[in-house]
Formats: sequence, C-alpha cells, structure tokens
Amino acid sequence: MESAIAAQIGGADRVELCANLNEDGTTPSAGMIALARQSLQIGLHVMIRPRGGDFFYSDFEFTIMQKDIAVAKELGVDGVVFGILKTDRTLDVARTRRLVELARPLAVTFHRAFDVVADPQRALAELIGLRIDRLLTSGQAQTALQGLPAITRLVQQAAGRLQIMPASGINPQNIRQIIYGSGISDIHVGSAVTIIKNTIPAELFSSIRRSVDPPKVQELLKVLSQSRETSP
Repeated sequence: MESAIAAQIGGADRVELCANLNEDGTTPSAGMIALARQSLQIGLHVMIRPRGGDFFYSDFEFTIMQKDIAVAKELGVDGVVFGILKTDRTLDVARTRRLVELARPLAVTFHRAFDVVADPQRALAELIGLRIDRLLTSGQAQTALQGLPAITRLVQQAAGRLQIMPASGINPQNIRQIIYGSGISDIHVGSAVTIIKNTIPAELFSSIRRSVDPPKVQELLKVLSQSRETSP
C-alpha cells in the first residue's frame, strides 16, 4: 500500500498492484485491493496470478484466477493483469478468452508470460483476436533495451490494435532510446523507482523491503515526458 500511494504521489498514471514481488508478483489480498481503491485516484490494475513460477495452471488454479477476477471487479479496480500458457509454450487461447470475458468491462493486460512463448508473432495475433488491451513485454530478452528490436516488430505487427508496453530494466538513462527505437509512449517500471530498506539483521530473516520512492518516479516521468516530446 505504501508503494502504491508513493507511486501516485510521484505522478504515476496507474499502478499494477501485486503481492510477493520476490516471486515477480502474485494476486494481492482482497483487503489490500479494497484499501488501494479507497486510497488511489489513479488507475488501479490488479495482478491475477495464483502463485509464482511458470504459467501453466491446474484446474484448481484456474478456478482461483476466475474467482480473483470476480473479487477485483466487485472492489472497483480499473483493470486486471494475467497471463496463461499451455505446457508447449503456446498461448492458452480458450482459458485466456474465459478470463477476458469475466474481466470485462475492465481493461485487460497480458503480462510477461508472453516473454516465454515459443512463437511471439502467433501469440500476439491471438491476443489481438481476443481483444486484449495491452501487452507487457521485454521482447523476450532480459531487459527491454536488449529486446528492443523484437518490441519494435511487435509494435509494427499490432498496428494500434493492442498497446505494447515495454518492461524490465527501464531507467532514466535508456528511456529515450527505447521510445525512439520502438515508437511506444507508455512504459512499465519497478526497480528503477524503488529503494531497498534493511529492517532487521539479515542472519535472522530476510531483511530486504522494497518501496517506491516518489522522487525517483518524478525523475523518470520528467525524462519520459521529454522523450515523448522529442520522439521522431
């Protein structure tokens, strides 16, 4: 909650609310979602992910995802974020369609499960056919900068039918290159706007707590705004 509010103070347009960031994010509790909705005036998008690890979900886990979407809708969020694949690393079209149907009229983002699909062009075409609003991707690379050529190809293939949002390793030093190279206008950031706090002796328990730092958000947004204005 503190980080969500800090992101708003820093000027972010929206937040992706998650639990367990050490596992790259899972579904937050209903209590956290409710308090976030009460506290935030910016867009609130909620991660729908029952566990960390891969994106091949059991029937029980898929049922949990459906119920979590229903809860998020009841609590008044603006969008949901999920990704679901088959074990052959293709998009699970049938299950994705079901989640999209449950989520509407909320905005739907397909997250970085996309970055492990075997055929990204095919998967993107399927997401467009499912009328997904936004795709979060690093271009199947470790960082968005490394995956910039692939991100650019995805932007060209999407042709405005789906928003491509780069993620991973984006910071004030490389925003311009990413925007100029791909033609995108929105970015997804995490580590670039966070600070780490050590709260207890590390030998007892994990002492790391990450928190969003409003001045870092402001710095990033300033560079982003300048980059948008000067983009070719």
